[in-house]
Amino acid sequence: AGPCAKAGRPDARGRRALEASAALSRSRDSLHRMAALFATLAALGASMGAYRPATALGAHRPPVHPGGVLRARMVGEGIAGFEDLDGSAVKVAIVKARWNTDITDPLVNGCRDTLKQLKVPDESIFETSVPGSFELPLAARFLALSGTVDVIITIGCLIDGETTHFDVISNAVAKGLMDVSLQTVTPVVFGVLTCNTHEQAVARSSGKDNHGIGWAQTAVEMALLRGSALGKFKQGTMGFTMSDPRASSSGDVSPPKPGKLGF
Repeated sequence: AGPCAKAGRPDARGRRALEASAALSRSRDSLHRMAALFATLAALGASMGAYRPATALGAHRPPVHPGGVLRARMVGEGIAGFEDLDGSAVKVAIVKARWNTDITDPLVNGCRDTLKQLKVPDESIFETSVPGSFELPLAARFLALSGTVDVIITIGCLIDGETTHFDVISNAVAKGLMDVSLQTVTPVVFGVLTCNTHEQAVARSSGKDNHGIGWAQTAVEMALLRGSALGKFKQGTMGFTMSDPRASSSGDVSPPKPGKLGF
């Protein structure tokens, strides 16, 4: 008997042979597609130049304009530079967790000093505190919905311990702050240190390595980006002001009026 049964249809053995042939053909197609993908990636890598990990680069310096102004961009080495930012029209909120104040207080000071250097007026900086880092997302949401600030810097410090508490809190806080930023269209800077030891936290909150410096720079840049994207000081669905909040009828600079939430 031949491989075909009634009405010219293949019998069970013939069907298995056809299925095996089709599977082999699909496997070959997949291999060809993978090979083409790897070839494309290799060509892309060659066009971009050899990549060296940050640990092999030695001392790092942010990219600089010929005029000496730092550019705001991310590069392969993980360096973030900043343009010559002007925060004179920016309103900033700083929300600090009172847990580990020996770490968070210097971070706030680093933020404030840098905001001053970026021309953010003292009256345009609002500062408040919450018990711990877990409360930061809700406080940030209150501020965002009040419509009185252009950007929010949340500052806290979480240090790993003997239980899973550190992992639970750090993940929840990061997700909560991201949600506030996306849902309210108000930039929220993640200024929460997540360290293995207290010594690591101290190193990241003091001297030239004070992370508050970079968080302030990020805040001003994101506030300016938000204003550019939404139309600077235009009325929107989130209750943002229509006019420049700094200008009064006499031309004097004045702080924004408190919103319904008391900010």
